[in-house]
Parts: sequence; C-alpha cells; structure tokens
Amino acid sequence: MILETERAAVCAYARRMVGDGLVVGTSGNVSVRAGDLVAVTPTGVAYSSLNPADVPVVDLGGQVVDGSLKPTSELPMHLSVYWDVRDPDREPVTAVVHTHSPHATAVSTLVREVPPIHYILATIGPSVRVARYATYGTPELASAVLEALEGRRGCLMANHGTLTYGDGLEAAYHRAQQLEWACRVWLLAQSAGRPALLPPPEVANVVDRLRGYGQT
Repeated sequence: MILETERAAVCAYARRMVGDGLVVGTSGNVSVRAGDLVAVTPTGVAYSSLNPADVPVVDLGGQVVDGSLKPTSELPMHLSVYWDVRDPDREPVTAVVHTHSPHATAVSTLVREVPPIHYILATIGPSVRVARYATYGTPELASAVLEALEGRRGCLMANHGTLTYGDGLEAAYHRAQQLEWACRVWLLAQSAGRPALLPPPEVANVVDRLRGYGQT
C-alpha cells in the first residue's frame, strides 16, 4: 500500500478533529502530500471507522492512483493549495486541514477579517482573512481560498469553516486549533462589551518574533 504512513496520519487527524469538536459527522477533511501524491480523506465516510486502506491517494491532477473510495468533495481546494500557495517564510506545504469549527464559522458570518484579539493569530500571518462565499467543492471556492491565503497560512471561509496548512499535519492542525480558539475568545469578549484589539504594528512585531520561536 503506497503512502501507508501518510494514510495512517490522515486517519488519526480526521478522528482527532471529531474528538476536538472541530467537525461533526463526516464534515471537514485533511490531506498530506508526499512528492507528487496526496493522501486525503474520502467523502461521506465516518471518521470513527476510517482505516488507512480507506484513504484514497491521488496525484496532483486529482486522479485516484490507489484506493477504492472517492476522495473528499473538497479535493479541488486541497490541490489548489498544494499547487499555488507560496508560504511567506518558504515553509513547505505538505498538509492541509479543513474544519467546520463552530466559533470560527460563526466569526466568518460577521466580519471580513478576524479581529486581532490575540497575538496567536500571528501564527497564521499579519491578519486572517475571510474568503468570499462559494459553494463547497467548487473551483470558485478553491479560487476564493487562494485569494484569502495570499501571504497567510490559513483563512476562514464565509459561512463555511476554516482552512490551514503547514509542513506536516501537526503544524497545520495546530493552526486550525489556534484559529478556533482565537475566534472563540473574540466572540466571548464582544458579547460582554467592546474588546481592545492589537494595533497592526504589534501584530507585525509578533509575526517577526515568531520566525525565531521554538527550538532550533
């Protein structure tokens, strides 16, 4: 079985999305790229019962090269990220996570850009845009997401959910979690009053500081 490790990781993170409350049912999807192949969640399959053999492998043109199940309907969006995204710090793009996390989805209906409520948003970029609405699974949605991702590592999708990417599923998933957390904080704060927001120069400062964050 090709991409066995990657397919196992897709299963593990798909189940984790459910457990962490970032999706319900069969919504949301994840993928991992290895060379010119991509392991991606199948469409309409409960993640609790997913096993590596169920995970289809496609080429960068979207053709299934291994597996008997159809890939997620959001495959065009995943592939567009692998083809076209250029990370601002040249981080390899080897994993994509798409969630329907509730707080981030709620925020996507209220604003065109996530308010800078906390510096953790700088892990995505100098701001987090909301992609214009388009029907799920369409080239129009993939195009809208790419526009919102310019110079960013993630975005919200209007009335839909989130997309984040990174070098490996751990990095992409961590960004999805932090994005959902920040959106929850903003919703809580604005429900109680008028939250103070970070000024753009401070967000830019944190973006720069995060380039050297962590262990070398």
